[in-house]
Amino acid sequence: MSRRWLKANALLTPTGLWLGIFLIAPLALVVQFSFATRDTGVARAVLPWTTQAYLTALDPAFLPIFGRTLVYAVATTAACLLLGFPLAWFIARYGGRYRTVLLAAVLIPFWSSYLARIYAWKALLDGEGLVNSVLGWVGLDRDGGFLLTHGAVILGLTYGFLPFMVLPLYVACERFDFRLVEASYDLGHGRTSTFFRVVLPGVFTGVLAGSLLVLVPSAGDFVTPRLLGGVDQSTFGSVIDDQFRGGNNWPLGSAMAVLLLVLVVLVLVLRGRRGEDVL
Repeated sequence: MSRRWLKANALLTPTGLWLGIFLIAPLALVVQFSFATRDTGVARAVLPWTTQAYLTALDPAFLPIFGRTLVYAVATTAACLLLGFPLAWFIARYGGRYRTVLLAAVLIPFWSSYLARIYAWKALLDGEGLVNSVLGWVGLDRDGGFLLTHGAVILGLTYGFLPFMVLPLYVACERFDFRLVEASYDLGHGRTSTFFRVVLPGVFTGVLAGSLLVLVPSAGDFVTPRLLGGVDQSTFGSVIDDQFRGGNNWPLGSAMAVLLLVLVVLVLVLRGRRGEDVL
């Protein structure tokens, strides 16, 4: 072994220890719990080992919750893409010397607690909240407000994960050669044709990276559906949280967490190689 190889591995040692202690070990514990037997006592998960938790997690009764989770995640990703792409394009092309300020504005929400921001949306969407009051001026208010609806959950998720879409898109747009757009116009292509033939392929890695960075965490989020939704808006993440807390069923919660993790890994594997340079 060369000294260079030893130095390279020495640099990776702190990161390896951190991942081993705080990522691999807890994950292994969750997998272990998923094969345990439920215990209503203090232990919560005991021997013998069984696959009953996985059979319960795969029960058709959970399919509506799984489908709702998928719909929320896809809708949130689409909303973030529709909102984030124009913003990222504007910052990259027209930001000029104000790019840093504009990017800082995108990151400002991260300066405060995510939980506090979701509670703020809960107050805004309530029946007596600002949103319902303003819409009432034009006759579009809703009895009881917009809280505890599917739209409220998607709105909260979009607000929370929008920066994760904007930043990768900005990187891709900043690398994009804008002269290609002018060349496309000179060759007779219109705006729509130029967008789909030139712009979208040129920034596709950013679109793919941002979509994954939004899709994956929004599928596992349980805080937003719990606060802005209700029982009818439960997601896979909120059900997992219920099993570990009020339900006192750690094996089932662990099995559902493992299945969600497997789904995320499959999405990452299927993303293709085109997003690797951005991710």
